Amino acid sequence: MRTTDELIALANTAGEKKAKYTFAKLLALGYMAGIYIAFGAIFFTTVTSYGGNPGAVKLMGGLVFSLGLVLVVLAGAELFTGNNLMVVALLNKRISFKDLLRNWSIVYLGNFLGSLLIVVMMFLTKQYLQEDSIIGSRIINIASSKVSMDFTTVFVKAILCNILVCLAVWLTMVAKTISGKVLGIIFPISAFVSIGYEHSVANMYFVPIGILIKKYAPITFWNDLNTTSASFAHLNTNTFLMNNLLPVTLGNIIGGVFFVGATYWFIHKEEN
Repeated sequence: MRTTDELIALANTAGEKKAKYTFAKLLALGYMAGIYIAFGAIFFTTVTSYGGNPGAVKLMGGLVFSLGLVLVVLAGAELFTGNNLMVVALLNKRISFKDLLRNWSIVYLGNFLGSLLIVVMMFLTKQYLQEDSIIGSRIINIASSKVSMDFTTVFVKAILCNILVCLAVWLTMVAKTISGKVLGIIFPISAFVSIGYEHSVANMYFVPIGILIKKYAPITFWNDLNTTSASFAHLNTNTFLMNNLLPVTLGNIIGGVFFVGATYWFIHKEEN
């Protein structure tokens, strides 16, 4: 376990390193993180599609979704929400505001591209049609619910989400062992998922896969659900971007930057 001084020094070093990556490397690392979080989302939708005790299902969904951040941290990738902690290096004057925005924008793009690749690939697997479309029903209802909430609700859920995500990343820096890092990830991530908070990169998979199914699923899918695509007319690219991704991204930034990164910087700044 690292001391406070070691932890702040590590946050500064990590921020400086992230700021120095080339565009291509940063995009590739962001791309991989988008893929990893999408795998967590796929694991989540698969496991939670089969019913059971609601509390147990939510808990199991949160636990398996943790796969995404475990892969990001241990395999090595750049995740937009976790990189909100670069504010520590910014406030300690190790990087510039321009460096921060450059990293966030490139990583965000990479996360989106990686997520969309998995969206297309998963649609082509036709998993959503298996077992009378039970998983497809779960997917499209998740996507529908995410674009149906009002701005304030989504925004606040996103703030709370990234408090937990950034705390998970913070705990991985505290821990020195692989097992310690994994344990540091599991509880905060399973909490945000089980509660139902909103994560921008996860939603880059959850909503687009729903939109793709709505547009291109065969009639057998809608027969299994006893409905039609017209019932999901509100699920489209515009509602995804404006009703969900925009407020979630803004909320994630506030949660990670102000409630975790800047707060810990303030608490420990005299020790630097």
